[in-house]
Amino acid sequence: FISPYREDRDRNRKIQGDGDFVEVFVDSPLAVCEARDTKGLYKKARAGIIPEFTGISAPYEAPDKAEMVLDTDDESVEQSAARVVAYLEEKGYVKQ
Repeated sequence: FISPYREDRDRNRKIQGDGDFVEVFVDSPLAVCEARDTKGLYKKARAGIIPEFTGISAPYEAPDKAEMVLDTDDESVEQSAARVVAYLEEKGYVKQ
């Protein structure tokens, strides 16, 4: 589930129950998102071609209680993915 709104994420957490919901915040500065944008979506959003684009013309509310925070400015995609898998294994969501 991907949502820029805290209220939506909190609602899903409540539906799933705290023990079954893992919120992962992919914390990436806007400049990094734009630099990595191979599809040109941010450029289109800045030009007004894509309305209500999160981070440009629509808000993003950072989570305040994520189980994991991935700092993608300082770690590679592979490192982030490995951390998520390790967390899920440690918590018993997936088996090694």
